[in-house]
Amino acid sequence: MSTRLLLCSDLDRTLLPNGQQSESPGARQILSRFVSRPQVLLVYVTGRHRRRVEQAIVNYRLPQPDFVICDVGTTIFEVTANGWQLQQAWQNEIAPDWAGLTRMDISALLGSFKLLRLQETAKQNIHKLSYYVPLYANHVALLDEVRQCLARHDVNVSLVWSVDEPAGLGLLDVLPARANKLHAVEFLMQQCGFSQLDTVFAGDSGNDLPVLASDIPAVLVANASKAVRKAAQQQAAILGHSSQLYLASGGLLGMNGNYSAGVLEGIVHFIPQTEAWLEQLQAGQAE
Repeated sequence: MSTRLLLCSDLDRTLLPNGQQSESPGARQILSRFVSRPQVLLVYVTGRHRRRVEQAIVNYRLPQPDFVICDVGTTIFEVTANGWQLQQAWQNEIAPDWAGLTRMDISALLGSFKLLRLQETAKQNIHKLSYYVPLYANHVALLDEVRQCLARHDVNVSLVWSVDEPAGLGLLDVLPARANKLHAVEFLMQQCGFSQLDTVFAGDSGNDLPVLASDIPAVLVANASKAVRKAAQQQAAILGHSSQLYLASGGLLGMNGNYSAGVLEGIVHFIPQTEAWLEQLQAGQAE
């Protein structure tokens, strides 16, 4: 394979088979061998913080990435033999949105919101302020009030809402407006000299939608929910990017399209010449 590829993938329920659906046997191993090619630059794009990414790499035997976009897009690390290097250029890129205020300053501004409970210190960083929210709260109204409060202080934010179903809690991340997965992927594309022609993004969930609906070639793995599948198609259509979104459905190399199998399926869809090489990898694995 001579084509360069910047492969950017979410972790939970995309590369990590930690959803309800089954994983195709051998899919992760084939993906690992595929990304070991020198032409492939591998990026993990995740809401996890650094320690949890490192744990996932070990626990699921994932390949070492070249870069990790973590903490919901607020940090980018380059991963080398010398360790994880925080990319200060990205910090400089997103910092102006908070108008010179620190995380603690913003926490103080939100002190009157009694429904907000700060998450543990390990889940915070210089540009990420995370809260627990009771599920009975009207989160749409709450987020609107939070946004208005901060706007009065010239703080430009991105508010990311999600639900921890096992814990029965709402999760709210307060981030600089430009600290999102899409902007972070675009930043790395520019930094590393890649275009839409040699970049593929893979995801499965609501916080992947901005990238899935963008002009970056993207694959939604087959185990994604019907709601996310519908939203991705609708948003991509509105933006005129339907041709850049691929929905994995299974069939490639006899695999089911879930998790790593779906990522591989998307790569082949956008870069067809990779299929023959993947067939060789699968055959070598079977020997």
